[in-house]
Amino acid sequence: MAFKDNRAFIDALEKTGDVVRVKQEVDWDLEAGAIVRRLNEMRGPAPLFEKIKGYPDGFRIFGSPLATFRRLAVAFGLKPEAPLAELFKVYRERYEKPIKPKIVKDGPCRENILQGDDVDLFKFPAPMIHDGDGGRYISSWHFVAVKDPDSDWTNWGMYRQMIHNAKTLGGLCLPYSDQGRIFYGKYVPKNKPMPFATVIGADPLCSLVAMAPLGIGISEVDYAGGLLQKPIEMVKCITSDIHVPAQAEIVIEGEVLPNATVEEGPFGEYTGYRGSPRMPRSLYRVQAITYRNDPILTMSNMGVPVDDCALGMSLVWSEEIRKVLVDQGIPVTGLFCPPEGIISVCIVGVKTIYSNIAVQIANLIFGSKFAAPWVNQVVVVDDDVDPYNINEVFHAWATKCHPVNGVFTYPKMVSAPLIPFNSFQDRTYSRGAKAVYDCTWPLDWDKKTEVPFKSAFNNIYPKDIQEKVLNNWNKYGFQ
Repeated sequence: MAFKDNRAFIDALEKTGDVVRVKQEVDWDLEAGAIVRRLNEMRGPAPLFEKIKGYPDGFRIFGSPLATFRRLAVAFGLKPEAPLAELFKVYRERYEKPIKPKIVKDGPCRENILQGDDVDLFKFPAPMIHDGDGGRYISSWHFVAVKDPDSDWTNWGMYRQMIHNAKTLGGLCLPYSDQGRIFYGKYVPKNKPMPFATVIGADPLCSLVAMAPLGIGISEVDYAGGLLQKPIEMVKCITSDIHVPAQAEIVIEGEVLPNATVEEGPFGEYTGYRGSPRMPRSLYRVQAITYRNDPILTMSNMGVPVDDCALGMSLVWSEEIRKVLVDQGIPVTGLFCPPEGIISVCIVGVKTIYSNIAVQIANLIFGSKFAAPWVNQVVVVDDDVDPYNINEVFHAWATKCHPVNGVFTYPKMVSAPLIPFNSFQDRTYSRGAKAVYDCTWPLDWDKKTEVPFKSAFNNIYPKDIQEKVLNNWNKYGFQ
């Protein structure tokens, strides 16, 4: 059973040993961020900071809610040690059964309301996450909701927001994002401000689905309901007709102004580097803030993987790319964007039925509208390799990918502006190089005489011996 709010999720993580309640006072200025960063790099538990320097009792920070696959499994109601393949299967099954939200008149997110002169973003313990960041980022594990003025489509996206002053945020609104398409396509041409609602501390699966590149006209809330297996309770905003999850911790309402910018950044990026410089970004003017009693501000600490961003994108982007290939008839046996590869690397397991299928797979991925800027390297493995097992994938790459015949490069392609290996000029103009690594055996090799026989437990021993060993594993004294 999934959890309707963050607080029930925290209680569940406490039972599995995947959260630590930090009672000692912690400073929002770098200390909290440093703790979360080290825990991420150690694959440690999530911290719940219960006493923040300079803030009243009850104002808390929950660090990196979904930065391990254990916590992600718990969010889905699975055992924390659930295999990756099972987690991906559950995600896929629930994703394919979206559920429309339920509109309610009120909810916990409206227990406190700030409007007019009372609006103050500094009321909340927004952290200074990394040394060198341009400011305090109140929105690092959240989502921004905006509505298409010509339809019932509401887009959720995880677009970072930095506090500029008590009533203003600066943040990304990229033209090729779904939010950017609404803003630059519908509001800017009419010189109209775009209403927005930033949701902080929704249930973990709402935050997860906000990272999925679902596309134009598709509302993430329906798929969040599918993942939760029941309708998301939604309440109307005070200042606009946008609806937000009623169980959220904090909701920031306002408008994105056309033809207006504020300085934003730099920020420690999901790539593991401080990538983009301080520069003019979109201006979010805050008109109201609503929040729960004793609010819990959720934060991520992006950097060298693994963190919430890398892990969340690993799951949701893997499934979106898999659908692209399956829709084109590719016999995919599994697809995994490992979190360590921050969606720049995509591993595809395939049943090789014709030559050069690896190149076709790469062309489909590099040509897809959402993956094109972000995925830069594709690794294709045979169906005897588990794409979710990095040890097996690395072994296949080392032994089956020919350094000349198995590597295909694309020197001039669309690329995201944050990819570190591209030159500054290429990052400025969103261009770069890509490659595919064919780790499959050539089809014209004779399977009995030319294809080497794999020496692995599930391959080189008879089935009866495998079963005997597995059935007696605990009796041998192994766990």
